[in-house]
Amino acid sequence: MLDTTYQRRRGEIQTYFDRTAVEAWKRFATEAPLGRIRASVREGRSKMRALMLSALPADLTDWRILDAGCGTGAMSIELARRGADVLGIDLAPEIIRFASETLPKDLGRGKIKFRAGDMLAAEHGRFDAVVAMDSLIHYQMEDAVRALSSLTPRTHQRIVFTFAPRTPALAAMHGLGRLFPRADRAPSIVPVRPDALAKDLTAQPALAGWRVGQTRRVSHGFYTSQMMELSRS
Repeated sequence: MLDTTYQRRRGEIQTYFDRTAVEAWKRFATEAPLGRIRASVREGRSKMRALMLSALPADLTDWRILDAGCGTGAMSIELARRGADVLGIDLAPEIIRFASETLPKDLGRGKIKFRAGDMLAAEHGRFDAVVAMDSLIHYQMEDAVRALSSLTPRTHQRIVFTFAPRTPALAAMHGLGRLFPRADRAPSIVPVRPDALAKDLTAQPALAGWRVGQTRRVSHGFYTSQMMELSRS
């Protein structure tokens, strides 16, 4: 059972994306011109999405995949084009509405279902794989580990997720964010050491029979994120 720190943080994230960030995320999802910083983030996210997709089979026919923290649905669309049946979950109803409205017509409604809610809810059922791109980066490492552990009993093959790697720049930004809180600021990113994360994951009873696989970093302009793969042994 995830504790109150996860629940509180989830509420902060939902409030931010519903009230403050939704229009910015819509621009990320289109070809709309962006400033230099946001353009580099959009390009970095595109590189990370491609990296995560490379950790999955090219043919995903008959796979059911959870896109946990799906945002505007870019990852969901790519997974569906490989043949997967995708459930995209995000906390922000407005972002889910946008994802549903902009779904490419050639995919139809059967391959992707978008839903607003908690990506960890057991009611979503079982999956062959889970992808979670930048949807755990705002949580303390202990909460992120527990979140991943809660998904493994319902996942048959693979979990591919990202985290914010601890670098001097990210650690400094995290510290400054805590010194100067503002009501409209994005929830701070929590930098994590890759070796510490891997160690904590392998110590979880729920991950017995799972192994930590490849981990690779994308650093592009103002975007830095690291992928890690969990798979059944």
